[in-house]
Amino acid sequence: MIKTEKVLHLKSSRGRKVRVVREHYLREHVPCYSSLCQAQCANGKVLSGEVTHYVMPDAGVARDFMEILEFREIQGIVFTQTACQAVQHSRGRRQYNRLRSLLKDPRHHCILFANEFQEYSYCPREKGEPQDKWQTRCVYHAAVWYHDHLAGLKPVVMITEDQNAVAEYSSLNCGVYVLCTQEYLQTFWPELQAALELYCSIAQSLQEKGSEGTEREYTEHLPAEVLEAGIKSGRYIQGTLNVNKHRAQHEAFVRFEGSSNKSSELNSDVLVCGGKNRNRAVHGDMVAVELLPKGEWRGRTTALTEGQGEEKGDETQSQPMATGRVVGILQRNWRDYVVTFPPKEETQSQSRNSQRILGTPWDQRIPKIRISTQQADKLQDHRVIVRLDSWDSTSLYPNGHSVRVLGRAGELETEVQTILIENCIHVPPFSEAQLTHCWISPPLNLTVINSLFCHVLRATTYYLADRRYDMLPAVLSADLCSLLGGVDRYAMSVMWDLDAQTLAVNTVWYGRTLIQSSYQLYYELAQALLNGEEAEVPELAQLPPGERDAKLAQLTQALETLTHVARQLRAQRDKGGALELEGVEVRAQLDEDRNITALVPRQPLEVHETVAECMIYANHWVARKIQESFPQQALLRHHPPPRQEFFNQLQDSARARGFTIDTRSNKALADSLDRAVDPRDPLVNRLLRVMATMAMSNALYFSTGACPVDQYYHYGLALDRYTHFTSPIRRYADMIVHRLLTAAIAMEKGAGPAKALASNKELEEVAQQINNKNRAAQHAQKVSTELFQCLYFRDKDPETDERCVADAVIYTIRANGMLVFIPQYGLKGAVYLKNREGQVVSERQDGGCDWQTGSLQRYLDHITTTTAVGTSTFNLFQHITVRISVQPSRCHSDTIRLEVVSNRPHQAPETQVQTSQPQGARGRSQLVQEVVRQAEEASQQAEEKRGRASKLSTEEREFRQSKCPNLYSLLEEVRELALTNSYFSMTA
Repeated sequence: MIKTEKVLHLKSSRGRKVRVVREHYLREHVPCYSSLCQAQCANGKVLSGEVTHYVMPDAGVARDFMEILEFREIQGIVFTQTACQAVQHSRGRRQYNRLRSLLKDPRHHCILFANEFQEYSYCPREKGEPQDKWQTRCVYHAAVWYHDHLAGLKPVVMITEDQNAVAEYSSLNCGVYVLCTQEYLQTFWPELQAALELYCSIAQSLQEKGSEGTEREYTEHLPAEVLEAGIKSGRYIQGTLNVNKHRAQHEAFVRFEGSSNKSSELNSDVLVCGGKNRNRAVHGDMVAVELLPKGEWRGRTTALTEGQGEEKGDETQSQPMATGRVVGILQRNWRDYVVTFPPKEETQSQSRNSQRILGTPWDQRIPKIRISTQQADKLQDHRVIVRLDSWDSTSLYPNGHSVRVLGRAGELETEVQTILIENCIHVPPFSEAQLTHCWISPPLNLTVINSLFCHVLRATTYYLADRRYDMLPAVLSADLCSLLGGVDRYAMSVMWDLDAQTLAVNTVWYGRTLIQSSYQLYYELAQALLNGEEAEVPELAQLPPGERDAKLAQLTQALETLTHVARQLRAQRDKGGALELEGVEVRAQLDEDRNITALVPRQPLEVHETVAECMIYANHWVARKIQESFPQQALLRHHPPPRQEFFNQLQDSARARGFTIDTRSNKALADSLDRAVDPRDPLVNRLLRVMATMAMSNALYFSTGACPVDQYYHYGLALDRYTHFTSPIRRYADMIVHRLLTAAIAMEKGAGPAKALASNKELEEVAQQINNKNRAAQHAQKVSTELFQCLYFRDKDPETDERCVADAVIYTIRANGMLVFIPQYGLKGAVYLKNREGQVVSERQDGGCDWQTGSLQRYLDHITTTTAVGTSTFNLFQHITVRISVQPSRCHSDTIRLEVVSNRPHQAPETQVQTSQPQGARGRSQLVQEVVRQAEEASQQAEEKRGRASKLSTEEREFRQSKCPNLYSLLEEVRELALTNSYFSMTA
């Protein structure tokens, strides 16, 4: 080993230039990770010897053309340490993490060679040598060493964008070739047209970035050190930019976080008005904001907005709030964006010679993106994935390049993929290697599950309106890790010994169990048994009548006991302040051809709530156990109390109906909502609960060491500690909790380590990642439902089809209209009483409505329109009749459009009561909705299994596993693996 020194000129996280001198050690033996190595230094992930050549990108290619290197068809890639460090220092953590993920992913044929630690490939930087020239020289010397180390068995191609390097190095060594990236693609991968097109797009973008004009469109961002000092002093406010999607051109907000702002008046978000004040910040960026003088403060817009038509004037604004301007970007949080190319006529009006177009992002909060492409005509009306490259102060729009074409806008698969991309959800199919691995491995071995998770980076199961993307392969989620009737299954169980009268817990036991379910009941069957209805249980069908009746009575008694226990558990939480909230979840009913035939609001049964309550109880007790065992390193889930200002709409609406809502605590809120009942219209209470749900903050996972004990509380469930334990096949958080519980049990018995499985910092990072993935999953599900709502109404004539006319209830009054809820379809939307021409809705004598010239006046609990015909009034919680149609959009998602047909109910309130959910079946938490989804999922999996059953042998059908090894022979092996393996061994 040789010791030397390495001098680095780096930029700190605050933008300062830093000279760093480090000790640098050189070794003779550094792994090459090639299967052709004669020195046997390869280990771990290795390059195959069957490729025609190895390719080594220089620092510039790794930095600017990463998307090309991510093509799986390009194999045998050797990333040098020099190139990786260049990516880290010039592109930041996000790009560097992408490169690390690429290197770790077994599906990508690439490795990392530590050339700067290899004694014979290391090149010290010469005095006065430019950094880019030195980096290129380092990569070339690494390529020569690599070729010689493999004894010339495989040619090595170095790719670079430096034409001088091509001329200098291309003829120096036989077997080491130096090519520009474009020539390499054309020579070795001529069939990979998508990669070549992507190269041209990126190259044009980089070329035109340097040829921007000099006239400034925006003010320059302040230097990092100025921003840092300003945030510390309180002059600037740090926060995340959140653009209002309804007024994307004009209105954005910054929620301050981590700032030391000294203004006692600043207790809400900071408003940023207009693109100039936004100063090139993009939705999601971490920014620094400077407050404007109070005389320039403005209020939030209270008017509804339709498309690009936005109301002007001070009468549509709320009270003035803190208003500011962006002075600097602390962190860019750019992602992949789905963009629609403009039609041909718009393309011609832009810079056609340079093939530069303005693509319109699907997400309305993102500005138009200038893209360099030669496919403008070919891809008009297509959805294309685009990545941002830069946004200089001399450019009105950010620059980007296209990455991949999704398909034609409006097609179902294109729109579904758009939803996934926009929510940063990646759901590649499980590889054959992964499926084989989980099939031959022991059942319920969480090491297998964890490795699968790491490969596909899924933290949860994603539910869309017409499909489901499982976190785990079906062989695990539907077979090996699911309780099936008459089949042995491993489980982690919590058992309580309860007092028969008070249900107080006498003892609680945690441990591994082997379960064989006597019955495999679906929820509707269980509910029928509870209701005393005639029902046939498949497992009892072949028994003699007497025995069948006895077992049926025994089964019914067990269900009744469980339901009784669940009711008592719920009553105990109710006393503590548990909230009975209301969510609106709609199921798209599809036919055999997957065409949507109906929109059906999900109707939970009491048995769903029984299961949910038992799950809550188990989750709570497991949370207690792992928190007591690992006070600083347990994964819990808390629900912070909502901000009081979020209850304003709920309180105003309730007050208009004569109710008072007390929001000082969850108990006070629950009691207020229970009292806010209108016997004439049950939908009033339902809508108040919907508004209460909308005011709630999100429940979040956290590490106990990162949060004070008094913040462990779950506001909605009224529990001091809570976690997720009951769905390890659907949520990665539950798998972590299973590992923590296993370690806690082992530690209690003295059979495991006395220390935690991971540090608080590591666990908190995992928790934040899971929170982000869950948030994306929830939003994708919501947008998917909206897509299918539009698909349902898109082909229907709103003027003649009776399904397009429905009863709606007003629940919010706005400056130019109102928000309504349609119980029949579970729809919420805006109804405008004033159009772009200035006309207002006028009521005829028969209750019908027309557009007339007139005025509009908003009040707290109603809104009126006045025309020559007379005055029309629309009150809160009034039933009206609306017509439903679809507002198409070429660049964005289609939207539901509602218009008033009549100021009277479409059907009498008495009839409406029958279509409302009964009080006992109302969804009390997200967990109830989850149970309903799982019931539908189980039914679908049962159908799929019936189709596969004939392909299984007798032993496979009996034990749901491979023929060898046997289920029972693996019991001890599974136990040993579960106790010794740590789930963080594969998340590090």
